[in-house]
Amino acid sequence: MTEFNTLQKLIKQSLRQSAEESSMLLGQELTLQDTDFINTNKMTYFSDMEDSSFVVDVESREDYPGCFYMVFPLRDAIAMSGILLGIPPARISEKKKLLILEADDIDAFSEIANQIIGSFNTVFQPALPRKVHLKQLPPAKFIPQVDKVTEEKPVPDGEYLLCRTNIELTGHEMDRIDLLISLELANMFDPQQTAETADSGDEIESGDVRTDDCVPVESQNRSVLIIEDNAEELAKAEKLLAERGFSTVTAALNANIAELLERQPVKAVVLGIGRGNEREFSICNRINAVCERYSLPIIMSASQWTRTGVLKAVKHGARGILIKPYDADELIEKLGKFLHAA
Repeated sequence: MTEFNTLQKLIKQSLRQSAEESSMLLGQELTLQDTDFINTNKMTYFSDMEDSSFVVDVESREDYPGCFYMVFPLRDAIAMSGILLGIPPARISEKKKLLILEADDIDAFSEIANQIIGSFNTVFQPALPRKVHLKQLPPAKFIPQVDKVTEEKPVPDGEYLLCRTNIELTGHEMDRIDLLISLELANMFDPQQTAETADSGDEIESGDVRTDDCVPVESQNRSVLIIEDNAEELAKAEKLLAERGFSTVTAALNANIAELLERQPVKAVVLGIGRGNEREFSICNRINAVCERYSLPIIMSASQWTRTGVLKAVKHGARGILIKPYDADELIEKLGKFLHAA
């Protein structure tokens, strides 16, 4: 088997982070365990599939062009989307049994998948030597013995590195997540030494790729943008971050985001909101529009959150959720994950 050791480390780190963020989003502990990597090909993989699945295409852009694919058992997707939507457990069990998937389920599941891809961006972007941006494409349902396997569907023909990890979700019987990464894209992320270069004594340079599980914050840009209309909370957040060695840029909710970020690049945004109206959520859209070529983590904070509010925040691009007043340890922990801090 081709090892791709660097890529394996990045994927495992991304899965750990996505499990933590998914737990926060769902309000229940979700863990991803027993991750294995094997070589496979399209025909072998789908010929062994018995249960209906959701296939999520993930487009890799910039200097690492290509696609990889996340495959979720349909029952797992129904369970996670049902929890996010606040559907009663008995109804979730019925929908899983009958494979009932409604429009709201698809929207909610897309948000969960998008959050997972956000975690991959957070890990991959600072670790790879060149620019990369991962973008989720609309998921598609695949039913074995019903949907036809073609040259391009449900994934293109070819050889793949398969990453399989088991899902555990409190109170629910779950299965797994599979990642199918074409060997061509895997070799872009983590170039492998061939037999020819090994025989000639040539070494492939891989030192540009950082694979540490924790990269010290001191080695990175520690600048954080705080957007907050509450003067007291703004002062508190600024003081907390300054005491931990972060530099801060502060702004009101109606600030010119494009001008701010052009003048002072930052590594993360802490966005404090009040009532959670559309105007406040739309600030995430403005930030993401300015930073469309790279992923700028946004942590949203409010005095209280409902499940609907959390779903809206994630839908608008938030990567973390906090409750005000700001707690120093919680704020630093959230930022540390995005900045790869210990």
